[in-house]
Amino acid sequence: METTREGLPERPMSFGRAGFSSPEKILEQIEIREQMEAADFGCGHGFFSILLAKRIPKGKVYALDVVKEALEAVQSRAKLEKIDNIETIQANLENFGGSKLKNNSMDIVLIRNILFQSQKKEEIIREAKRALKKGGEMVIIEWKADSVMAPKEGWLIEKEMAKKLAESDGFNFKKEMIIDSHHYGLVFNK
Repeated sequence: METTREGLPERPMSFGRAGFSSPEKILEQIEIREQMEAADFGCGHGFFSILLAKRIPKGKVYALDVVKEALEAVQSRAKLEKIDNIETIQANLENFGGSKLKNNSMDIVLIRNILFQSQKKEEIIREAKRALKKGGEMVIIEWKADSVMAPKEGWLIEKEMAKKLAESDGFNFKKEMIIDSHHYGLVFNK
């Protein structure tokens, strides 16, 4: 069985079993308009990128990852599903400007399960802020530290600490999302 970057078994797109919510249910909790510009930081194999692209047919999704093979997987899936509003970018999100996105250009930045992989969480949040338009939304989805499925390696970040990091960088907390028993989700406005 294939594994993800997090070392977990690769799961089909539904994520419906073992207490995992589906990407569709998660995206339903975010205000999405047809013409938005969205960035999927740490896109992996593109489960969220593909769904976002379908929901914003007049907009564009930027799927960013440091792993070239993940970006190739996104491109292949997009081609198979005849989706032409996705652009993949190999990016180091720990560096200011590392996303290669224009300043103040994104309506949404999705940061999903990547903060625990980095000791430079503040830099990733700062990069999201740089790319977001005024009023844009940053969505953080991360592992709950007490989840039995949470990675044993890395630097897990508690929900309250993620909230403090975002607010200390000038974000305004908007709401908590209902994700699943293994993850938390937070939405902020720039």
